[in-house]
Parts: sequence; structure tokens; C-alpha cells
Amino acid sequence: MSNEPLSLSAALASFDALWSPRIVTRVNDYDVRVAKVSGEHLWHAHDDTDEFFLVLDGELHISLREPAGERTVRLPKGSVFTVPRGTEHKPYAPAGASLLLFEPTGTSTVGDRHDEVPSHVDATTGHTLEL
Repeated sequence: MSNEPLSLSAALASFDALWSPRIVTRVNDYDVRVAKVSGEHLWHAHDDTDEFFLVLDGELHISLREPAGERTVRLPKGSVFTVPRGTEHKPYAPAGASLLLFEPTGTSTVGDRHDEVPSHVDATTGHTLEL
């Protein structure tokens, strides 16, 4: 991690992999990650932590399985949303999106409970950003 300012545009331009977040900085015990996404992720849940999404570009949809039933939230550019801990969810971006994620260091991209991980999804706790 650098103690110099970092351009999120430069961070996003430094990699092409989809569903494979890069850690841009840390705040206390939390990673701030950026990711490029397109198509579908997978149904998963984080049992012990919320998951924060900020859409930097494009549009993200997140399907949620809640006690009242299933619903989908649509997040256009500039929108934020927090998936509560323990909630099964599946992000997808029909036309692609760039995201900023905020979650505890060591949090897996596929959560604690998940469907089979497809080959296009990187099951990781985040990669170090290399500029």
C-alpha cells in the first residue's frame, strides 16, 4: 500500500480480469477493492460481514434472497448498496461495470456459502494492485 494518492481510473486500467478484485488500499482492518465485472457472478453469502458496493461505471444488478422473497436491486453509476451479512446474493452486470468494494481484509469473493464457482469467477480474497 502506498501513502501517495491513487487514481481509481489508473487502478482499473492496470488489469483486465473480470470478477477478480484488486486491493487499492486498506482502512483499519478493511480492504478497499476495485473490480471490473461483466455477466453473472454466483449465488453466495458472507455469514459474518456486510458487503458494500459502489458503482464507478456501468450498471450492477444484485439479486437477493431475503426472508420476504427474492428481489433484484439495480445500481446505476454512482449508486451504493450494502448487502447485509448472511444474505444470499448474486451480482451481475449485463453490460459490464466497474466497482469499488469495502469489506474486511481476508473476505472471500465467493463468501462462506456458495454455488459451484464458475471458471470466469476468481475465488480470491483480493489481489495486490500492481501499477
